[in-house]
Amino acid sequence: MNIKVNWGTGIVIAIIGFIGFILYFVVRMSVEDKFSHDLVVEEYYKQETHFQDKLDAAQNAAYLKGSPKIEKQEKGLLITFPSAWKLDQAKGTCTMYRPDNKKLDLEVPLVVKNNQFLIPDKKIVEGSYKVQLFWEKDGRPYYYTKSIFY
Repeated sequence: MNIKVNWGTGIVIAIIGFIGFILYFVVRMSVEDKFSHDLVVEEYYKQETHFQDKLDAAQNAAYLKGSPKIEKQEKGLLITFPSAWKLDQAKGTCTMYRPDNKKLDLEVPLVVKNNQFLIPDKKIVEGSYKVQLFWEKDGRPYYYTKSIFY
């Protein structure tokens, strides 16, 4: 038996084969659990509207002398603020954003004592984090961020 395939039929078979190949990978990527499709942040557009506020707060923190020192210790992650900042009455939050897994993100109230703030070791899983400090003092917002590996 001798089957002849002309150019038109060959092109159609190639296109159908290519479409099948692409669909296989699209279905595989959307179904399998090991391919996570988390958003970087929830409510992205809502956060974007406050972007200028974040820039202003970062500029306020840049005007302060020095910057916080973030270091891993036995008890956890210790954040030490410069003594000139006097943040004992400051109110804010510390967010530890984990780019690879939003389930490991952590947000805790910023409670500064003796210009230090400790996040207990049991709350943090080893890996890469973006530490974001938001605080307000004397009616002015401040923002500081640093990427770390814990």
